[in-house]
Amino acid sequence: MSARILVAEDDEKQSRLIRIYLEREGNAVQVVADGRAALERARSSKPDLIVLDVMLPLVDGLDVCRILRTESDVPILLLTARTTEEDMLLGLDLGADDYLTKPYSPRELTARVRALLRRSRKAAGAAEPAVLRVGVVELDTARFEVRVAGQPVALTAKEFAVLEALAREPGRVFTRAQIIERVFGFDHDVQERTVDAHVMNLRRKLETDPGRPRHLETVYGRGYRLNDAPGPASS
Repeated sequence: MSARILVAEDDEKQSRLIRIYLEREGNAVQVVADGRAALERARSSKPDLIVLDVMLPLVDGLDVCRILRTESDVPILLLTARTTEEDMLLGLDLGADDYLTKPYSPRELTARVRALLRRSRKAAGAAEPAVLRVGVVELDTARFEVRVAGQPVALTAKEFAVLEALAREPGRVFTRAQIIERVFGFDHDVQERTVDAHVMNLRRKLETDPGRPRHLETVYGRGYRLNDAPGPASS
């Protein structure tokens, strides 16, 4: 679910960290350091989502939010050090879709971004398909059913969730950390070896030869991907 994201943050360390985490998700990220540049870039590049710090130079984030909301329905995630209820409500009243108070976890930020993008795309009519087909692997997410070459395969809930995460972006390499975020959520302390265990079980159920998988591949040094056009077997 990659997207074009504009980050408006004048703290260089924070903007660099946000860029790293969002780019790990496969997004194209642009960064600006003041409110005037945020307005100009939002108008010229038409991002899918804006991460907007409230305390920006030249034009503050609340004014940027208010102005943009009269021009566009782009999802806006506010970052604020203001923790009073009045300040938070003001941002939402001006048109922000969500907010995070500082300090925040970069993993929570990426989870909030994903949620906003999902809501935005569903509202635009780009609902996620109920049936996912990747090569000979077919997932019916509404019925919680999986078939391989037409034959039903029984999966546990977590195995299904891992497979679904990979199947929604076939061919993309997911790190173990990215799989953990999608399947277990950012607020769970899950070890990476748990992902490896689920992948091992999935291979036993999906692959003709689990020792030489053709569908659920390992990309060494990176993670796993679900192949839509299986090539030579990997281990």
